[in-house]
Amino acid sequence: QVQLVESGGGLVQAGGSLRLSCAASGFTFSMSAMGWFRQAPGKQRELVARIAKDGSTYYADDVKGRFTISRDNAKNTVYLQMNSLKPEDTAVYECAAGLIPNHWGQGTQVTVSS
Repeated sequence: QVQLVESGGGLVQAGGSLRLSCAASGFTFSMSAMGWFRQAPGKQRELVARIAKDGSTYYADDVKGRFTISRDNAKNTVYLQMNSLKPEDTAVYECAAGLIPNHWGQGTQVTVSS
């Protein structure tokens, strides 16, 4: 019954912004670390950002200063605010639960045009 549903992806021009949301259900969200991963065609899946249950965060070097992960435990939702988007940010973005993720959402496509 665990469910993670991403939304907010789309097509944006370089320099623009998007806010991704991941709505969680079926587990105790407030006790779970949450993360955002991305995978582009021909590339490995990579961790973009992670937020622990205590609110501490981690960011990949190439998104630091541009992306912000946050969570709202009252809404069982984790967000990824993406600013100053670059074409190399183009990927399917996936929400995941667990320090070593054991539950995954379906993914949402982010395409950044030049």
